[in-house]
Amino acid sequence: MSTERSQLGDVNVLASAASWAWPEALRSLFRPRGINLMVAENAGEFVHILGRTRIHTTILDMDSERSNALATIKIIRMDYPLLPCILLTSRVDADVLGRALALDVFGVIGKPVNMEVLQQLLNRLFLKKYNSDIFAQ
Repeated sequence: MSTERSQLGDVNVLASAASWAWPEALRSLFRPRGINLMVAENAGEFVHILGRTRIHTTILDMDSERSNALATIKIIRMDYPLLPCILLTSRVDADVLGRALALDVFGVIGKPVNMEVLQQLLNRLFLKKYNSDIFAQ
């Protein structure tokens, strides 16, 4: 176990469910690093999981039919104002970026998601927030 990992304990990332291969793509990025991926179907599940498990970051899909990502982030911010959130969207424009900024979203990634870009963003997030290079290349 790396020093960075032992300092963090179990590393947990919570992502929104998707009707596409998103969770499996995340697992392929996380599994080799020993990172646990949890998937929530809706805002209620996000809150439930956050209430019982230490989550290091969330990844929400703004295009999901299952839940409203921005509303979910607003709910998360009520009890977990410092929890880093990453937003995925097929529409990266000034409106979406402004709304994400107002909710203190750590990063916005356009879809289709380039996994290398996601890994770089996660690396910056974990270095800044947790002083961990668990996502380094």
